[in-house]
Amino acid sequence: MGTGPMPGSARATSAATLIAALALGCSAAGGPSGGPAGGPADAPAGAPAPAPGTPAPHTTSPAELCTALVTHWSGVLLDAGQGRDAVGLDYQAMGLSGAQYEILRAVTAAARAEERTGGPAPGRALAAREAGARCAERHRSGAPTDGPWQ
Repeated sequence: MGTGPMPGSARATSAATLIAALALGCSAAGGPSGGPAGGPADAPAGAPAPAPGTPAPHTTSPAELCTALVTHWSGVLLDAGQGRDAVGLDYQAMGLSGAQYEILRAVTAAARAEERTGGPAPGRALAAREAGARCAERHRSGAPTDGPWQ
């Protein structure tokens, strides 16, 4: 994509995406202390214990995180229009793995084709469905084992 400095709005979006991914990763790894998530290590000092029967917080799966990231970035690219470098970021600056970026490219291409025939709303709906299906397929057997950025 682009090689110049990152635009301010893209920098803010990228930073927010990174913060969300790190927070979700910390939660998925068992909390910041490495102890069990939701345990005493996660509670602020002096915080009351959760009431009995309170459901545990939801941990975002890798497939859900992939879907959220791909859906977000496909929306950004679709908003920019055909053939435009919307954000000037490469896949790593977007917080994506190489495989997630390939999913993003395929989803965005399909959504653009749908937008040409059906308009923006059907294009967005297709992007969301395709992102969910492709990310679920990518992570169907658990976490990918090809490496951290695969």
